[in-house]
Amino acid sequence: MNEDIRIHSWPCSYYLDTSKQWIPGKLSLTPSSIKFMADKTGELLVDFRLSGIGEIKKESSHLIFSSLTILEKGTKHWFSSLHPSRNVVFNILEHFWREQLLSSQEAGAGAALESSKGKELTGMLEGSQKRLEDTAKVLHSQGEQFDNIMRGLHKIEGDMDVADRLLTELESPSWWPFSTKLWKTPAEPKPKETPSAADPKTQEETLLRIPVIITHRADSNAKPGKLVLLPSALEIWDCHSQLLHRFESRDVDDIRVHSPYELSVRQRFIGKPDNSYRLLAARMPEAISILEVQFSRKIQFLEDALGFAGARRSPAADLGASIWQAASGFLGAAVNPGSPAGAGEGMDKEQVQLQKVSQEEAKELRQILKKLKGLALETEAELERQDEALDSISNSVDRATLNIERQNRRMRRLT
Repeated sequence: MNEDIRIHSWPCSYYLDTSKQWIPGKLSLTPSSIKFMADKTGELLVDFRLSGIGEIKKESSHLIFSSLTILEKGTKHWFSSLHPSRNVVFNILEHFWREQLLSSQEAGAGAALESSKGKELTGMLEGSQKRLEDTAKVLHSQGEQFDNIMRGLHKIEGDMDVADRLLTELESPSWWPFSTKLWKTPAEPKPKETPSAADPKTQEETLLRIPVIITHRADSNAKPGKLVLLPSALEIWDCHSQLLHRFESRDVDDIRVHSPYELSVRQRFIGKPDNSYRLLAARMPEAISILEVQFSRKIQFLEDALGFAGARRSPAADLGASIWQAASGFLGAAVNPGSPAGAGEGMDKEQVQLQKVSQEEAKELRQILKKLKGLALETEAELERQDEALDSISNSVDRATLNIERQNRRMRRLT
């Protein structure tokens, strides 16, 4: 991800200690740093990394009532006159600062372990496996929805058969003495009350849960919360673990990606305001990759996010091909170290180093590749099954439409 992407910027004033005065300008946030640029001179007065921040606080002074302070390597920076409000800027800065600290700790722990080329490849394949597993979960949930639709259509066809028999009885002449006996259908037994099943919402497996900054509709207050992605829904929770809104997959009208770190979800209504939420998060790229699978026809990348979308999509095929080619080469080199795959007389030292994979790593790579192959085959089978289900649903809907039209004509004749 490009570290120069500007996530957000706010008009404010910065207290310049050397001249003892407040300088108007803009405070900008990028994925890894905070910057302040003066309006008049265009000079960059502040530029430091998020990982170097020791504290972010809301404070007051005798010079100005409300301000925001950032402690960076023993130096305290003062910002005031923040728009739209100090709380909004504080919530966003604190969110990205915390996420940066967490990612730095994870990166430090990973760097402490010496990694070889085989381990790097294993990590790449494990990431691909996780992504494929997430896709399989979404497909499985979609298949269950198709099954529910089929059951509903079968019930409609049964109800249409009952309606057909009742209409036939009504169409029989009143003087026909056997009409009731011939066509009267037994009363439908009342369905037995079955114990209520567990709420499916609690049974769904969580695909992703990330902290976000939430803005509702045109509200200028940005508040911390959580975004939870489920196979059939999207949930937004506040910082007190209270559910703010649950978007079912069918309720979402569009998802707009404003930047790699910001998106909005909207549900349209007729005669009343749309229900929309704007979400900002440091880990939003992880959520976007899942939302692209779940809402492929509803997601829209705006101008500022087009570069991000292109960077993720265009090299995907090449990256996948390179991974598989590298895996084949590595495995071949591990099994036959004397004859590297694709080696020639002009092979340089870097290519030779890439082929140094231990037997254990090669074994682990084989296992991951087998799992990936199994997942791919299961996904293909599920897609074929869903294609057949869609054809069956289409045919059932056509039959139900014809039956309804035919029975409507019969009822109009009776009246």
